[in-house]
Amino acid sequence: MAEVIGIAVFVIGLLVSIALHEVGHMVPAKKFGVRVSQYFVGFGPTLWSRHGKETEYGVKAIPLGGYVRLVGMVPPEDKVKPLKVRGRIGDLIEDARAVSVEEIHEGEDHRAFYHLAWWKKVIVMFGGPFVNLVIAAVLFTIVLSGIGFAGAGTLTIDRLGECVPVKASAECAPGDPVSPSMMAGLRAGDTFVAVDGRPVETWADLTEYVSSRPGQEVVLTLDRDGEERVLPMTLAAVERPVVHDGQAVADDIAVNPEVETVGFMGVYPETTRVRQPLTSGVEATVLYTGLTAQIVVNLPSHLYHVVRASLGLEERNAEGVVGLVGVGRIAAENPDSGIVTWIARMLLLLGSLNLALFVFNMIPLVPLDGGHIASAVWQAIKNGWARLRGLAAPRPVDVARMMPLAYGVFGILILMGLVLIWADIVAPVTLG
Repeated sequence: MAEVIGIAVFVIGLLVSIALHEVGHMVPAKKFGVRVSQYFVGFGPTLWSRHGKETEYGVKAIPLGGYVRLVGMVPPEDKVKPLKVRGRIGDLIEDARAVSVEEIHEGEDHRAFYHLAWWKKVIVMFGGPFVNLVIAAVLFTIVLSGIGFAGAGTLTIDRLGECVPVKASAECAPGDPVSPSMMAGLRAGDTFVAVDGRPVETWADLTEYVSSRPGQEVVLTLDRDGEERVLPMTLAAVERPVVHDGQAVADDIAVNPEVETVGFMGVYPETTRVRQPLTSGVEATVLYTGLTAQIVVNLPSHLYHVVRASLGLEERNAEGVVGLVGVGRIAAENPDSGIVTWIARMLLLLGSLNLALFVFNMIPLVPLDGGHIASAVWQAIKNGWARLRGLAAPRPVDVARMMPLAYGVFGILILMGLVLIWADIVAPVTLG
């Protein structure tokens, strides 16, 4: 049930993000005088629509995208160089041109998109991805500066571990010894005051002292309901990965991490939420935009490993790409962690989604926004070169010639989505 709710919330967030993305295209287009004939969220059969002054607004059945129809995206035949391509590709190009020309109402050719100056085209096409970037920054700011993350533990015990696991990070298994905290009689709500007569001020002080004494007996001074209690405890000895600068040290961490033996009590502290400065959301956006771009650049490699994982040939990489089903499962993990934590996780997922939409749409291939931006920039280069040579303004870039590529890219995106859905079902990713 939690998984279904996670997917539903994520889909709603996806639809809102897409809707705002398309608003980012529509508003500047109308501002520059381009007629926008349709604004739709989704693809396929129309579920609902209404007509405005000149734009039809609506929702379609398949919630995997959206679009605004800008009239005159493709210049007419008499405005571009003659087409030399024949056959099915030539027919595809001319069909796209014919559809675009038919949308231009009589006497409104001046409102066609292809008439816009190149920089206006860039603003219109960048408007959608820019909205996603802003949404990501806002969501990250809400989580980091508004909600905050569970920070350093207090000296008050939140809960006790039930056993001494084989390794400090492992789960309890049948036959594991009872934890020292249970044996010594500690309780949730107890607050540490001192260890072996040494006052402790932070949880880090406590864990540092205990970790260095595996198998030894220590004397704990506790505050329980306002009364001081002194309890002896024999620490267990467990293994954990060696950590330097926040990272485990190993030649191959996944297979053979370097470990050390440490003292173990089996207690978990109460935590406080730590809120970051208001600038942290923007800083996180910049950082994760770069990381997302790296994933997109290496997308073929990621997909290769996803396919292998779905065939049972390797383990699924938790840091790789996931689809809609995978995101829903991640959102549904740890349902008992509390509503605030769940909301923060969902906002972070939606923020990451919007960053992915921003980065992915900036790829310079049609039908993605980056492809149209690239064609506008190419128009600027052509115009500048013509001015330098004292020539007349060149013809507009013929977007229709890119239609075969656009259909190919669209087909690849559909195939990629299906592969990720299948992999999310047969080899799901978990946060661990």
